[in-house]
Amino acid sequence: MAMLPYVAMFAIFYFLLIRPQQVKQKQLRNQIASLRRGDRVLTAGGVIGVVQKVQAESNEVEVEIAPNVRVTVIRDTLGSVITSASTPANDSTPDKPAK
Repeated sequence: MAMLPYVAMFAIFYFLLIRPQQVKQKQLRNQIASLRRGDRVLTAGGVIGVVQKVQAESNEVEVEIAPNVRVTVIRDTLGSVITSASTPANDSTPDKPAK
């Protein structure tokens, strides 16, 4: 009976902290494994870029971080994959002028 509080605390920690983190890591691994050209990525160093070249047999990805500036990064250093289907707010097309 003395072990019951410890088991309950472990169960609470597992379901509130450990399990969600494992799910998030698995999702990130799947996203990184399915990278393709044109995906926006965030590196662990905080650099945002667009994937230009993915080599299936290699652990390296070529990312464009500025116009005509490409760097090669290791897949494991990618912090997240940003794929936006919608256009950003500042890239909207202008409305036609009224006559």
